[in-house]
Amino acid sequence: MTKHLHIGGLVAAGFDPTGAFLLTVSHAGRGVFSTTTWERIARDSTLAYPTNGCAIGIGPIEGLSIPITEIDYYTGILRFSGPSGFTSFEYESGTLTVTYDRGA
Repeated sequence: MTKHLHIGGLVAAGFDPTGAFLLTVSHAGRGVFSTTTWERIARDSTLAYPTNGCAIGIGPIEGLSIPITEIDYYTGILRFSGPSGFTSFEYESGTLTVTYDRGA
């Protein structure tokens, strides 16, 4: 399964401790996506860039310090895996591609 999330200016992303939510950090603020539906369920346009490898959650993960992976500024690509190891993420040119592979 592949899903495409359009997120302009993404600089970092990470999961809450349960893996139920993906926190995204962009030049336009923060968003939270459900990892079940991949729908955005929270948005805050206040700039809050990561510090010390973490970003502060909003919405259902309000106030949690979320470990994040930051974009490689040399390549413009952000790659990371989901907590289960079955989901991979790649961000390039405004699109976060979510690929789910449980192994055929």
